[in-house]
Amino acid sequence: MDITDKQIALHVPTLVGGGAERVMINLANEYAKRGLNVEMVLYRKEGEHLSELVPEVRCIGLEGKKAPVYSAMGSLVPLRGYLNERNPDIFLSGLTRANAVAILARATTNVDTRLIVTEHNHLASTVAGADLRRLQMLPIIARVTYPFADEILAVSNGVADSLANVSGLPRESIQTIYNPVVTDELRQKAQEPCDHPWLTSEDGPPVILGAGSLTPQKNFQMLIKAFEKVQQLTEAKLVIISEGELRDQLERQIDRLGLDDYVDLPGFVDNPYSYMNAADVFALSSKWEGLPTVLIEAMACGTPVVSTNCPSGPSEILQDGKYGPLVSVDDTDGFANALIDTLHSPPQKEKLQQRANDFSVEKVADEYLDLFFNR
Repeated sequence: MDITDKQIALHVPTLVGGGAERVMINLANEYAKRGLNVEMVLYRKEGEHLSELVPEVRCIGLEGKKAPVYSAMGSLVPLRGYLNERNPDIFLSGLTRANAVAILARATTNVDTRLIVTEHNHLASTVAGADLRRLQMLPIIARVTYPFADEILAVSNGVADSLANVSGLPRESIQTIYNPVVTDELRQKAQEPCDHPWLTSEDGPPVILGAGSLTPQKNFQMLIKAFEKVQQLTEAKLVIISEGELRDQLERQIDRLGLDDYVDLPGFVDNPYSYMNAADVFALSSKWEGLPTVLIEAMACGTPVVSTNCPSGPSEILQDGKYGPLVSVDDTDGFANALIDTLHSPPQKEKLQQRANDFSVEKVADEYLDLFFNR
């Protein structure tokens, strides 16, 4: 089937960051590289990743005539206008509230657009103990709206199971397509020099790397506790890149444990892949995930990984421990032991990279096209 005349629209709120945004950027750029007609539809044309879209991708903001769009429901009217004007063949949406509004927008137009929604979050974990009512409402939103989509996707089997359990949707109605993570750009950036002194020293101690927003979900408090135990048994250092609300709390913990000379929080970095490539072990300490992109990215760099066996994604990526140890969430001693074992006996780099290629943008883009056009 010739699909070069088909129009594909990809939809997320902004390109500020996160797994869903990265998926859409990678897919958009890959389809543009193949000569397909692809558009990125955003609430607002903003975000630090906006510049990563190749020029061939048309980027459309749903800004209102009088004010920018700042919420999912605020995008409903302009999204209806977009669908009526452009009538794309495929509309792929990511994130729960954006998905629901896309469904409502199509239902109130006369377009024949094929609508596919993707769930990126492990909803059971996201809403567990959530104080915000808007988070507690996510399963209800999915239950009411998702049946009106043409296809429902999840980024891992764990996310699909969770979506079915908390929303009541039939499990058989949810398909899984893994995220397109590994790109030529990732491979190229991984080879660039790293600018952190601990990761450029040839005779320094081994470095453990963590990456992700400094939030309760990522559980860096446990990683720092585990690292303290690692430090008692072997020489090492810990770097955690990114930024977030818990920075002050983590800095106080580091100071209290006397680890100021051994743990660094450099904040956001321009090229995290160079850090991953230079690190001796990558550590994922999360309490929950959907499909943790950073774990795949580290493996693509050939870096050994240690991960919590959190819901969901790590066990699927690491195939139940075949490609790296899985440790129970909050098992500080177990995590420390896994880090030490991996530092002393790392797996083969090529083995990790081969597994990471199962999440290449080329492979996953083909899987999406098969779904889009039933090829």
